[in-house]
Amino acid sequence: MSIEFLLTTFIVVVTPGTGVLYTLSAGLSRGARASVVAAVGCTLGIVPHMVAAITGLAALLHTSALAFQILKYLGVAYLLYLAWSTLTDKGVPVADEQTGPRSAIKVITSGVLINILNPKLTIFFFAFLPQFVSTTAPSALWHMVQLSSVFMLVTFAVFVVYGIFAATVRQRVISSPRVMSWMRRGFAGSFVALAGRLALTER
Repeated sequence: MSIEFLLTTFIVVVTPGTGVLYTLSAGLSRGARASVVAAVGCTLGIVPHMVAAITGLAALLHTSALAFQILKYLGVAYLLYLAWSTLTDKGVPVADEQTGPRSAIKVITSGVLINILNPKLTIFFFAFLPQFVSTTAPSALWHMVQLSSVFMLVTFAVFVVYGIFAATVRQRVISSPRVMSWMRRGFAGSFVALAGRLALTER
């Protein structure tokens, strides 16, 4: 495993995107435990893209305009749904200790869907991983699995840091209704902006 791979992975993961935004939102609204759960969900959402890239299914999205557009607009629709849900949620965020199994499953599911419904992630894996794997090597497939696993571990670690940071300032945020209102608007607007950017992306 090269230092170039680790550096590129870190830069890609640390750059704010839908997963980072969702983890920050979970940390601010529900606390550290929810942010870790959100990071788990976003990381699990990478698995289908990883499998697609390793098995060659990503080539379908790369060559089929229809398949790419369908997945892209499903992603756009879900981001807009998250924006609407964030904007219309007027409840007071619950504490860490009140985050039950059902709530955790909902947070994980949302995190998984955020990454599954992002076709650019599949294309990224399809273009990114082969650069660090020798196709003539007898263990090329296993090498891709290893690199993908490292990418997932880095994603989880970085997202947890983002989420815990958000959780540390949570009490200051929820103590002010005005700040809470602006926070919801900010996250909702960010989800809309990300949906717009995804809608404009091309293969």
